[in-house]
Amino acid sequence: MSLAEADGTLDCISMALTCTFNRWGTLLAVGCNDGRIVIWDFLTRGIAKIISAHIHPVCSLCWSRDGHKLVSASTDNIVSQWDVLTGDCDQRFRFPSPILKLQYHPRDLDKVLVCPMKSAPVLLTLSDSKHVVLPVDDDSDLNVVAAFDRRGEFIYTGNAKGKILVLNTNTQELVASFRVTTGTSNTTAIKSIEFARKGSCFLINTADRIIRVYDGREILTCGKDGEPEPLQKLQDLVNRTPWKRCCFSGDGEYIVAGSARQHALYIWEKSIGNLVKILHGTRGELLLDVAWHPVRPIITSISSGVVSIWAQNQVENWSAFAPDFKELDENVEYEERESEFDIEDEDKSEPEQTGGDAAEDEEVDVTTVDPIIAFCSSDEELEDYKALLYLPIAPEVEDPEENPFGPPPEASGQVTPTEEGLGTGDKKQRQPSADGGPAKKKARTTTIELQGVPSDEVHPLLGVKGDGKSKKKTAGRPKGSKGKEKDFSFRPKAYRAADRGGDRPVPSAEAPSGTGAAGGGGGGTKGRVEGGVAGGQDAAAHRSLVSQSYKQHDIGGMD
Repeated sequence: MSLAEADGTLDCISMALTCTFNRWGTLLAVGCNDGRIVIWDFLTRGIAKIISAHIHPVCSLCWSRDGHKLVSASTDNIVSQWDVLTGDCDQRFRFPSPILKLQYHPRDLDKVLVCPMKSAPVLLTLSDSKHVVLPVDDDSDLNVVAAFDRRGEFIYTGNAKGKILVLNTNTQELVASFRVTTGTSNTTAIKSIEFARKGSCFLINTADRIIRVYDGREILTCGKDGEPEPLQKLQDLVNRTPWKRCCFSGDGEYIVAGSARQHALYIWEKSIGNLVKILHGTRGELLLDVAWHPVRPIITSISSGVVSIWAQNQVENWSAFAPDFKELDENVEYEERESEFDIEDEDKSEPEQTGGDAAEDEEVDVTTVDPIIAFCSSDEELEDYKALLYLPIAPEVEDPEENPFGPPPEASGQVTPTEEGLGTGDKKQRQPSADGGPAKKKARTTTIELQGVPSDEVHPLLGVKGDGKSKKKTAGRPKGSKGKEKDFSFRPKAYRAADRGGDRPVPSAEAPSGTGAAGGGGGGTKGRVEGGVAGGQDAAAHRSLVSQSYKQHDIGGMD
């Protein structure tokens, strides 16, 4: 494995905040600052679909196992389930506090694990809209993160005192537990828990800036209050880097961690624990999210609202095309064999001839489709043939009025100026929801009541609690929009910075020629981030970056 260099960027027009691959790595869902979910076809590197999901920024995303559904959370405490093919919302859940993480059950499409701020994790059942609050170790410590294991049989939770609980998913009973300590009796807060797609290993990212790798089988063997030893302890001893986001490679053999201070990715080999490579992005940028492709050595990272792709440096080697192919530095005189160009080789021996005939008569099976091993789990022999690997894309028609089979002129003419600035991919997806389109059933919204959970919390993406301006922004949807989430006719504007160091964003439609939002690549946004980091306040700059853009979208976008 040699991840060597950046392999381009994906420009989502608006600022990207989080990204996640589907199970096969064919589609990449990106949650944006203006509430949209942009789904990229990762093979063609083109936008396959845009879902106008939320009004507020999207902070967490997760694909279902079969790829047909997508759950998303926004900073106004709303969790929504989406049908990927149609772009329709199936149902919504309103929580009292911001959502830090969402995760579909790896095998049961009816269950979703939700981690709200200052609350115990919640297990949602989508079919009947019921929820179960998971038990915690200490009721006074509700800074809890949680994750399903690889098969979804157990839920692992971790709190700010370093205590890990392993719960049975169906009964919520405690199966095993242990405490993460820093050498002595001191404990450290758990920031995240991530499982490998293959094997039984998982990692724990803690506040002491060490990534610990454990074997799940050993945890279950040790039982309650066990003392398992980590397989590896990964850290940056030189710079003491805190980690923003960690994950395993598709085969579980490597671990990547994104720095919380800069756009830098550290890659370790899990079996040995050695640092393989450090990938450096643009200086001054802050990392928001990292995702590793499920089956290929490709990493995506988000910083300054742009999705960067890191891949192998492909070197063409012509000698690999045929076993007897030779690369020549200069012309060589070729000596022809005596029977080389004869129609029939008289010197050919009889056994070779029969061997050739046998190969000719052998039947080749061209109808059976062999399953792709990388797409199957270790306990599966066949692929899921109902899975959604790709999204169909309608061909672009330049002048639909001249096309007898195209949409009627009335429908094709209803394109707002804002949609024109968002590109053709956005236009195609927004037309069905315009006036005159087929009526869609309204999504059901369920309010989740959680006892003792503060309702004035602000999502970390938006700002620090106590900031009066941030609090006003998190009161939910704007006035007058109650009950109109599905039919809300708001079209968000795409913003970009006016120049490299500018702080005042302007709508992309007003951008000078040659620097449009669709081709800008987020250059202006990067300048704004660099200005914020120069003061040395990394975390503050990170929050203000999203918070500013979020507020500008709120003020300039709605009418």
